[in-house]
Amino acid sequence: MSEEKVIPFIEHLVELRKRLVVIVIAVVVGMGVAWNFSSDLLRFIEKPLTGKTYLTDIKKDVYLKVKELAPSMYAHYKLDQEINAPQKQRPLNYSAPLEPFFIQCKISMLAGFVMVLPIVFYQVWLFIAPGLTRRERRMVVPFVTAATVTFCVGAMFFLIIIWPVIINFSLSYEAEGLQSWFNISAYVNFCLRLILIFGLIFELPVLTLILARFGIVSYQFLAPKRKYALLASSIVAAFHADLITMFVIMIPMYLMYEISIWVALIFGKKKVRIEDGLPGQAA
Repeated sequence: MSEEKVIPFIEHLVELRKRLVVIVIAVVVGMGVAWNFSSDLLRFIEKPLTGKTYLTDIKKDVYLKVKELAPSMYAHYKLDQEINAPQKQRPLNYSAPLEPFFIQCKISMLAGFVMVLPIVFYQVWLFIAPGLTRRERRMVVPFVTAATVTFCVGAMFFLIIIWPVIINFSLSYEAEGLQSWFNISAYVNFCLRLILIFGLIFELPVLTLILARFGIVSYQFLAPKRKYALLASSIVAAFHADLITMFVIMIPMYLMYEISIWVALIFGKKKVRIEDGLPGQAA
């Protein structure tokens, strides 16, 4: 490798190190702030363990409707027991010294990372900015804003909609002689991993928007590759053992790809055909 090529490569590594150092410092500061409410976040993650979620509210409304329209069926299947079933307390358990402390560190780290997302995405933008034109560099504010918002939307979508479904499905296997006993590390690590996955999944349309505006990808490039996107979504989801988790990852991931296709169509760089002439040129 020639000296001319080595020097720019080293400069890129130095710049990358600089951006990573800023990101790490920002995450550590965010982690320190998030530490104060990490216990509240843990309690929020634990809420589905009581069995009281939006799913139980929907089920209650359906059963009451059955009671109104078909009282005999309501009595036959003893649906009143389902409605009046008491909430169970299912505390998380730990079996290793300092295990709750390290879980608190992980929760604080992820919460701190989310808090400083604008800084993280801004540093990413500064790293790629030297390769952009002056006009493209002006997109920094829309990029940072959109990337931050979509990540947070993806994380909240998982926590509010998907997480109760997963836990509710898991608790449905409880029966006489078979009771749940959740380890705090397995429970929280599973949740935090899926928060990150959903946050990144929801970033796909933003990434597509940027690439489409730069002319790197287009609707014509993305649309024919739907089957490959479906296959990739299935492969990523297959790394999770249970079938429910696989589907709740695969479906949103593929839907984000479909949204990305339309984002590329609507916001992509428009190509001018030679036969149409230049913009503003008289026919």
